[in-house]
Amino acid sequence: MKNKWSCLAIACLATLLLSLDLTVLHLALPRLVTDLGANSTQLLWIGDMYGFALAGLLVTMGNLGDRIGRKRLLLIGAAAFGAASVVTAYAPNAELLIAARALLGVAGATIMPSTLSIVRNVFTEPGERTAAIGIWSGMSAAGFAIGPVVGGLLLDHFWWGSVFLINVPIMLLVLAGGALVLPESRNPHAGRPDLVSVVLSFAGVVTAVYAIKEAAHQGLEHADVLVAGAAGVLLLGLFVWRQTRLREPLIDVRLFRRRAFSASIVTNLLAIFTMSAMMLMFGWYLQLVLGWSPLQAGLAQLPGGLSGAVGGILAAKLIHRIGRNGVVALGLAMNAGAFLYYSTLGPSLNYLVLLPVMIIGGVGIGFTFTVNNDNVLATAPRERAGAAAAVSETAFELGGALGIAILGTVLNTAYQTNLQLPTGLPAGLPSADSARESIAGAVSTAATLPPQQADQLMRAAQTAFIEGLHMTALVTSALLAIVTLLALIGLRGVPKVIPEEVLTHA
Repeated sequence: MKNKWSCLAIACLATLLLSLDLTVLHLALPRLVTDLGANSTQLLWIGDMYGFALAGLLVTMGNLGDRIGRKRLLLIGAAAFGAASVVTAYAPNAELLIAARALLGVAGATIMPSTLSIVRNVFTEPGERTAAIGIWSGMSAAGFAIGPVVGGLLLDHFWWGSVFLINVPIMLLVLAGGALVLPESRNPHAGRPDLVSVVLSFAGVVTAVYAIKEAAHQGLEHADVLVAGAAGVLLLGLFVWRQTRLREPLIDVRLFRRRAFSASIVTNLLAIFTMSAMMLMFGWYLQLVLGWSPLQAGLAQLPGGLSGAVGGILAAKLIHRIGRNGVVALGLAMNAGAFLYYSTLGPSLNYLVLLPVMIIGGVGIGFTFTVNNDNVLATAPRERAGAAAAVSETAFELGGALGIAILGTVLNTAYQTNLQLPTGLPAGLPSADSARESIAGAVSTAATLPPQQADQLMRAAQTAFIEGLHMTALVTSALLAIVTLLALIGLRGVPKVIPEEVLTHA
């Protein structure tokens, strides 16, 4: 196909925007308090609603694309995403903003699996397919890195809604280019979607993600966290059980019998679980310990994200030298070493020393996600590429939520354990409890104190945070070392080149 690289460009553009949209809002949250009067609960929903809708509908939308056509679903989703972006940008209050973020999540769920399944169906030659998925994965990683930078630049010159309006011209390019160059592909034998499976899938994923996120905010002892967690497990269990009894399931659970498929899904989930800690730690460390501006912090992390794109491109060539399990394990080991270095960071930083470590970790991320995504799509039939891509993306979302919840708890627990509040604080200070909860709370508390006491509190909070950072980085490094071994064993024997006839009939 002469236009297949043009198809890849359209898929990458849409993927880049979705990844960017996941992080670009973070810097705008403080302004929402001022401009919309959003309270703390509303801020949480504004941040989380997009992810809830996205994760809950990935499986359904991936399957729908297989049935009605991936190009059609991508174009519908792109148009809806652009329209929802305008509504979001001009939301007059927090309630409408939350609803608009939900619409963005629904539209995003149609785009994400469609792009990857289109790449799978356009690139049928194994070597080219791996290279294309490497570029696609790299653009996704770049979007996460570029988001804070774009957000910082826009917020320096415009109002908070500008971070959403940037979506509109890009989506117009996706619509125009996609209509011209993308081929249509679908499963010719797809039956009617099972509505019970759709409900079980959506409800199960959303309640599971909700339980994970609320566990990070409230702790496991709260009743709503326990109920949501149990409900999520039960609903997802019922969903899997139902798939085994349907002639045309949303997900062919027999795919998990293929070692390359299941090992790649599990490895990806565990990898993003550990790597999600990097964004969590660095955002706070650079701004609240070193005192950098949001834009400076975003620019500082940019090389790490962009190097993920380089790793994605290099992965295809490296497979022929050390095998698929070797590339995934190498990428994970590179990140284990990077986090070992992060456990030595202190109250001052030599960025020129940190920079190569971040690049090594970024290249490793590119290695891992490229090969795992290729394995998932390579071991699924082409007619079910959308459903397979959706499973991979759902694992990514769940892994990220788990990582932030669990590793974030490790970070906060270590911070609270090591925090020694200055003895000179005013008696009965209402905000002292906030300072004990997190370093962000300590910053807010310090703003209410006289300069000398504020300085003492910030030094104590920064010292405690650095101790927590060290603990979290060491735990993350150890987990990555374990996942490295799992990848070496679980992906052992997967062919370096998987021929198309094997992909279709295996």
